[in-house]
Amino acid sequence: MTAQPLESSGPRDPGEDPAAIFEALPPSHRARFRAEYEEALEAAHDLARFKQVQMLLRQWRLRAIAYSRPGYEEAVQDALQQRAEMFTRYTPPEWEGRV
Repeated sequence: MTAQPLESSGPRDPGEDPAAIFEALPPSHRARFRAEYEEALEAAHDLARFKQVQMLLRQWRLRAIAYSRPGYEEAVQDALQQRAEMFTRYTPPEWEGRV
């Protein structure tokens, strides 16, 4: 009998590979990513602005992970519509009576 690896229940991390980020994004966000990526690549011809590409890939990597989480869109709508009852408020035990 051999052990099988567990499937990750969370979103897959695309890393900072632009093609993997593009594939991990929902279709509704892909055009914006492509436009921003192309703009950053154009700016990277100026070596002083090369880090702009790295920063953009890091930001979109995190967005891709967030967008693929179950319930993400619903949470955004709850926040936009100020439905605070949907959020859990956590108070550390040592703060009891202070907040």
